[in-house]
Amino acid sequence: MFIAIYQFKVKPGKNADFISAWEALTQLIYEYEGSLGSRLHQQDDTVYIAYAQWPDKETWKNSGDKLPASADPIRKRMKSACEQIETLFELDTVSDLLKTGTYND
Repeated sequence: MFIAIYQFKVKPGKNADFISAWEALTQLIYEYEGSLGSRLHQQDDTVYIAYAQWPDKETWKNSGDKLPASADPIRKRMKSACEQIETLFELDTVSDLLKTGTYND
């Protein structure tokens, strides 16, 4: 398994826009690109960290071109809500002891 960790610096007052766009885009990436899902965490008022799982690095590297046209306005909305989007880490999983389930369980 491969993990990508992202940092999003959100413009003041754009938190709700960012979160809803991130959720919609992440769902499309899951459905069309082969992602294993993602979690979004908030560090402070304007900084969010996302953890995305992929089957392997190759699938992650080749993602982006299978999304439907409906992803374009969502991607633009997410980018416009952010001052900066950065990939912090690209990681191969060595051991996995994370309990499966969802945040709402």
